[in-house]
Amino acid sequence: MKWRRMPLGPIGTNAYIISNQQKECLIIDPGSEPSKVFGYIKENQLKPIAILLTHAHYDHIGAVDDVRDMYEIPVYIHKKEQSWLMDPALNLSINLPFGEPIRLKPAEEIISSEGLMSIGSFTFEIFETPGHSPGSISIYFKDENLVFSGDALFEGSIGRTDLPGGNYDVLMKSIHDKLLTLPEETLVLSGHGGETTIQQEMDSNPFLNGF
Repeated sequence: MKWRRMPLGPIGTNAYIISNQQKECLIIDPGSEPSKVFGYIKENQLKPIAILLTHAHYDHIGAVDDVRDMYEIPVYIHKKEQSWLMDPALNLSINLPFGEPIRLKPAEEIISSEGLMSIGSFTFEIFETPGHSPGSISIYFKDENLVFSGDALFEGSIGRTDLPGGNYDVLMKSIHDKLLTLPEETLVLSGHGGETTIQQEMDSNPFLNGF
């Protein structure tokens, strides 16, 4: 399995494209600049089969309809944020100084619980990791030692909790119970910034020190 981190948009939100030997690919959080997503997929002759959203803030969903329509693929989102796709007040795009308010079509697939999920020949585990937002999820590929943490855990930091629906205590519990229990060598691929590992964050993340 291969993955590509692709910072997109004015605040550099990370989209990820995950591909396998069959050239199938999953697209995580296409937040902006769909032409960059299209270009990478064309260059590598990939076949998109789904879009997965770690949560529904504007910077993670802005290019969803463009990508969905281009490849005619389903969108997956947690049930607690399914309505956010259609509501600029909830996805926080209503008063942005750039761009138009985001009103997307509903998601085709709703994630209602944690556990194993298979799409095409990909198998992974969904963790509910709320705190940054109520429906935040992390996507764990055990065999690859990879977790896509959305805006829960970053290199040297954690997600904001001052936005509507955010909760610091809930976020810290999510990180401690769901992410820090993973093998220390697990690579953490976040919604912003560079890669890190569980061990690195346990050792040096100032927000987790002593938790």
